[in-house]
Order: sequence, then C-alpha cells, then structure tokens
Amino acid sequence: MTDLPSAESPGAEFRRAADLREAIELKAAYPQATLLAGGTDVMVGLNFGHRPASTLIDISRVPELREWSRDGDTITLGAGVPYTRIVEELGAELPGLARAARTIGSAQIRNRATVGGNLGTASPAGDALPPLLSARASVEVASVRGTRTVPAREFFTGPGRSVLAADEIVTAVRVPVATGAEQFAKLGPRNAMVIAVASVALTLDPARRRVGCAVGSAAPTPVAAAEAEEFAAAELDWPGGGALPGRVRIRFGELVARATAPIDDVRGSAGYRRHAVAVLARRTLAWAWQEQQRS
Repeated sequence: MTDLPSAESPGAEFRRAADLREAIELKAAYPQATLLAGGTDVMVGLNFGHRPASTLIDISRVPELREWSRDGDTITLGAGVPYTRIVEELGAELPGLARAARTIGSAQIRNRATVGGNLGTASPAGDALPPLLSARASVEVASVRGTRTVPAREFFTGPGRSVLAADEIVTAVRVPVATGAEQFAKLGPRNAMVIAVASVALTLDPARRRVGCAVGSAAPTPVAAAEAEEFAAAELDWPGGGALPGRVRIRFGELVARATAPIDDVRGSAGYRRHAVAVLARRTLAWAWQEQQRS
C-alpha cells in the first residue's frame, strides 16, 4: 500500500491495493475514495476538475480482477480485464461484448479501459453496457460485509449512479456464453474515438427462443427494451429460420425507440436519437437474424 501526496492537492492520498482483500478493506476505510483501474475516465475527470482528488485507490494491479474463467455456459469476467483481451480472447464466447469493445476509443485506451470501469462510472453512454444488459449478465460486487450479485438490468439508477454502496467495489461480471448471434452498433459523428450518440446491442438465444435488446446514450441509464424483446421473440421463425419480414423489423425499431428517454445535447437532439435508435435496432435485428441463419 502506497501513499503519494499530490503537489496540486496536498491533502490528497494515493493508495495501491496489492490484492482483492486489501482493495475491499481500503474501500471500507475510505468509502468516498475514487477507484482507479484503467484510469481512462477517472484521469480525464481529475484533469478537468470534475472529480475531487481526495483519495484514490489504485486497483489496477489486483490479480483477482484481471482474470476471466468459464464455468459451463457462463463467463466470469474480472472487472479489471481490459477490452483488448476481451476482443482477443473472448470474441467467440461473448461476440456482442467483443463487438462493442472494438469500438471503444483507440488501441491505447482499449489496452487500459475495463468493463468494471464502465460499470463504476455508470455513464449511459458506456459502450460495454448495452451488451451486458442484452445478454442478461449479472454484476458481482464485494465489500467487507460480503459479496452479492446484481442483474445488470437492475444495476443502474441514474446518470453516473448505480446500486453500489459506498464501501462496495465491482469485482466481476457474469455473462452467459452466446448460444446465438449477437450484434452491436453505435452512431457517432465519426467512426472511432467518439462518444456514442446512440447505441444498440442485440442478442439471439435460439435455445430459449428469446431476444435481448438494450440501448445506450438514449436515456438516463442504459435500458433494456423489454416490449421489443417480447415482440421479436414471438415473431421470429425460430424452427424454420425463414426470412425476417419487413413489418417485424419496422415494428421492432419502433418498440426499441419507445423504450428510450433521450435528451437534447451537443451530440444530438432527442428526436434524432429516437430515430437513430429505431434504425440501429432494425439493422442489428436483421444482421443477427442473417448471421443466425448461416450458423
């Protein structure tokens, strides 16, 4: 554990956890501290004065957070696994999350940024978050009081807010291994290095005849489009794999857009976002269904 005072903030403390137990104990001792993993969001906030620099707890070297494992049909992904490894090591098991990971920042950012960071920040624009909701993942959080698991769809409570207690940290995400096609698409003013104006993740589960769909950057939190999921699941020709009717795609896009609550901001108006979500939803459903037919 290391204390490094800041020249700009003499009262600031920097503490580094060597293992998960120490990380949990430090968060209990400093519940208002900011966790530092990849630092791709935290450091930006500090540099622009958007975050208080009272205490930082560095968890980037905690080995338990930097591993993933498979148990049957579930991947347990450590909160500190960077996006580059998700792309390189989990593209077959978690194709939707891997597709989203490829769109995040630059190669340098993907080498540092983590799913745990996206969850901790709880930004509605976090690219990794819609795939987690779409796949019906769950989030494992821990404190000195014990460990609990929260469905990803229940994790977010508002912009930058989640169900995390002050003394808890995200330790892992449990994601079902894909049994069908998964897609992710986002819209931005350019193809890379951009915050999404809107994003849509889609998951097909032919074994359960179930559809997952979630949207980012179009509501105060990432949201699942439950009504659209039920509609598509009932309309798709699961046993026959027939063509996807145009009316199904159109109605699906309408229902996904209905699940959103966008705002006007510098990246786009609320109306534009709703339209974009409908288009992205139609496309991801069509792409996933085509992929499913080829498998």
